[in-house]
Amino acid sequence: MELFKKQILTALTRRDYSPLPAMGHRVIGTFRANERGFGFIIPLEANAYGDLYVSPEDTAGAMNNDTVVARAVKKGHREGQVRYSGVIIDIVERGSDRFVGTLTRNKGLWLVQPEGKGFYRSVLVDDAVASGAKEDDKVVLEIVSYPTEDMPARGAIVEILGRAGEYDAEIGSIMTRYGLPDDFPDPCRQQSRRATEHFKPEQTEGRSDICDEVIVTIDPPDAKDFDDAISLKKDTSGHWQLGVHIADVSAFIEQDSPLDKEARLRGNSVYLPQKVIPMLPEVLSNGICSLQPDQKRFAKSVYITYDSEGNILGREFDNSIICSKKRLTYLEVDAILKGHAEGYPGEVVALLKDMETLARVVEKRREKNGMLHLDLPETELVYDDQGRVVDAHPADDSYPHTIIEMFMVEANEAVASLLDRFGVPFMRRIHPDPDAMTTQKLGRFVRVCGLKIPRHLDRAAIQDLLEAVKDTPLSYAVNMYILRSMQKAEYSPLHIGHFALASTHYCHFTSPIRRYADLLVHRLIDCYVKGRLTKLGREEVLSEGDLIEIGKHITFTELQAADAEKELKTVLILQMLSERIGQDMDVIVSGLTNFGVFVQCTKFGIEGMIEPGDLGLDEWKYDERAQAIVGKWSGESVHLGQAMKVRIAAVNVPARQLFLAPAEPLVDERPKLNRRKFKRKHHARQKRRK
Repeated sequence: MELFKKQILTALTRRDYSPLPAMGHRVIGTFRANERGFGFIIPLEANAYGDLYVSPEDTAGAMNNDTVVARAVKKGHREGQVRYSGVIIDIVERGSDRFVGTLTRNKGLWLVQPEGKGFYRSVLVDDAVASGAKEDDKVVLEIVSYPTEDMPARGAIVEILGRAGEYDAEIGSIMTRYGLPDDFPDPCRQQSRRATEHFKPEQTEGRSDICDEVIVTIDPPDAKDFDDAISLKKDTSGHWQLGVHIADVSAFIEQDSPLDKEARLRGNSVYLPQKVIPMLPEVLSNGICSLQPDQKRFAKSVYITYDSEGNILGREFDNSIICSKKRLTYLEVDAILKGHAEGYPGEVVALLKDMETLARVVEKRREKNGMLHLDLPETELVYDDQGRVVDAHPADDSYPHTIIEMFMVEANEAVASLLDRFGVPFMRRIHPDPDAMTTQKLGRFVRVCGLKIPRHLDRAAIQDLLEAVKDTPLSYAVNMYILRSMQKAEYSPLHIGHFALASTHYCHFTSPIRRYADLLVHRLIDCYVKGRLTKLGREEVLSEGDLIEIGKHITFTELQAADAEKELKTVLILQMLSERIGQDMDVIVSGLTNFGVFVQCTKFGIEGMIEPGDLGLDEWKYDERAQAIVGKWSGESVHLGQAMKVRIAAVNVPARQLFLAPAEPLVDERPKLNRRKFKRKHHARQKRRK
């Protein structure tokens, strides 16, 4: 068994992971526990069994998120198919040995209920009094002994985060659970101070001085790290020259220096509600690297020349020194473009109007080439004076966001195309094409929704599908299904391309203040500008193997940052909703299962669940073919994309769960049973079984 465990762990850590050969009826997967004692095993690789149900007596002490080995056992037949359940025979790797939760006291016992999605049984705490923790404190708990079939897990308190429900405690909980860094080590702070002291913007040697040009930054209102700025000119022949100017972080951080190693470890900045965990110390990220207005700053500049229809005629690259004329927000730019330009310099207003004109033709060209755009609105939280969430509303998605997005994508593509010409290994941003099985599942899902699509679901067909559901009740469900069906974009030197952007050459270049991948690319562009790209020695270039390892790490840190942000938002919203039990809200059905209806509240950007029993007085069954939950007797149904008015029934903040019920039951009285019809069906069933 020890050899078998080592085989699994080796396979899990290899990048080119391929499943081990099937060993009898063994399945390797992640255990998802349920509060009723049972659970499910989600296989690491698709197999004939699918998700395996595990009864309470067969969990072998497994906890939520543990990697387990199970034996698939026949449990009878349903609808002509063999049913299997799982019996856990070994726990390969524990999901975690540290948990965060709230300390409670029950019948003389101190307990901590671990937080996070999925169910965890409470952990006994022996040293609660000795640790100095009090009831309702949020604590970090280290597991001393894992649960068995007869005994719960036991743990020791290693840190007290504060009172449960307070913002500092909640953010401390998230940072601990996701392993997010906080303070920078002293060598990094010392290097930052030296860089600041030695920064002399008047020294322009080796840089083009373009401080006289009209250059602006456009960012959210609370942004402090401005890493991209835009200029735009039009020549006498009607050609546009777009200038994308990016903060030159590489000028201050040498490869393998303390700051470089720390930035590589962090991978990216993390943007949590009301808190930023920067990749670089603030004296750099918000100081000499940030393209602040009226301040001379070092930049890497990409110049792209277009004809009047947005076709690219040429690209150039340079080291520059710039001086932003105006720091603008997206809302300000939107107002200016809509005619509210009073008080803004005429040259800035003219620049913004030209930017909109060019962005629209670039967007049109990219869409024609197959670029996909998913319509999944984001949510912006509203806080009171104490920092508590009191409301939420859809985030601004006005066209200035698209302007900047188009220009950044164009610059990223230009840089990747240049580096590909030289054949040098570099960190790409890749997004693999969906496989045949994925497109088949998407096709079946869409057809069930009543939409006609071609058998071969390519980019053009997906574009047509997105356009067909735009501004309809199906929009959210279809957009979310497409997102979940695609592979995630990642960092890698492998030349795969970017499916969603319809781009053959793509990398990240435009945000080196907050992404390590961009900093790696900046160093290569610096070599190109200085004429050294073809003369680099092996010691100066990261090998493809090095880039693969770094890419895996920074892809992981990116996903961790996104998950941490999403979870903290969920916690803050659930805390608010826990005080609104019984209130109504509008939702859209986003998912259907045998155990409930998932709905999305677009106002708050949060998902909740309606249990079948709360739909009304009927027996409810999930019809996978129809993508609906149907009442056995009434014929009433709930289907994907359906708009509903629901009532907040319960909130479980530790488990990140929101329970809802229809504001009015779908069936408000139990249908009368047609006994004659029931007997006929019963006898027919018995006959089939014989």
